[in-house]
Amino acid sequence: MKPVEIYTTPLCGFCHAAKRLLTKKGVEFTEYDVSREPEKRQEMMARANGGYTVPQIFIGEMHIGGCDDLFDLEQDGKLDPLLAA
Repeated sequence: MKPVEIYTTPLCGFCHAAKRLLTKKGVEFTEYDVSREPEKRQEMMARANGGYTVPQIFIGEMHIGGCDDLFDLEQDGKLDPLLAA
């Protein structure tokens, strides 16, 4: 399974929803709290081509986008193959 990274903040409902979906699927992920680690926000924005809202989700080196994008992949049946590739 490819490594999954997610940039979050503690009070973000979309962050919690994305993490719940990943956890439900048994996906281990590395979480970066950009509110506690300001340098991670800069890193996130560079990796996400300027994306500054949270969550920002990466599978391997691929930028997935945010929570809605993650759920769209799941609904379209594309998330599992992407994780496994």
